Amino acid sequence: MSNSRINQIKTSDSCGCRSGSQTESVQQERKQLTIDFMYIDLEVCTRCKRTEENLNDAIAEVANLLKTIGYDVRVNSILVENEEQAEALRFVSSPTIRINGKDIQLTTKESNCDTCGSITGSNVDCRVWIYEGKEYTEAPKPLIINAILKEVYGAGQNTEEGREEPYVLPENLKRFFTAKREDKHKDCCTNGGSVQCC
Repeated sequence: MSNSRINQIKTSDSCGCRSGSQTESVQQERKQLTIDFMYIDLEVCTRCKRTEENLNDAIAEVANLLKTIGYDVRVNSILVENEEQAEALRFVSSPTIRINGKDIQLTTKESNCDTCGSITGSNVDCRVWIYEGKEYTEAPKPLIINAILKEVYGAGQNTEEGREEPYVLPENLKRFFTAKREDKHKDCCTNGGSVQCC
């Protein structure tokens, strides 16, 4: 190809007419990444607190990339306080991270959580995260980053869609909510009956 032909190609795009309209259409086509972080306690539970920290760090690390490729990120931090709310959210284990409605951990494994047990005075199981063959008591940052990137680059390839199983509130959560409610009732009723809580 001659130099004059190369120059013609360069100058034909250099007016900015076509590139400007392409830039506008890219800016108008921003996509939404919704991350739901659901938990039963953020004051005492170390698993929930550390998972929230790792989630925030993971989002900070990929924020520039997501912005560049046209994604806006919205994080919903949801304290699950009772059975009705858990059922409405189809909440199975604490903590949970969902990206665009999909749990980032496909399997549910739990172990005894001492800190949540201290809230209710009974045994409470919280989520165990499995990443690259190892178990963690909080969601590892690389697991969260991989889940975000998988959702972004594999958008529309959700194999779980349409296969939603019937929801049953786990016994573990029932026990937790019942014990927490009874503990709250006991606290307010031991104040000489001056507080109406129930």
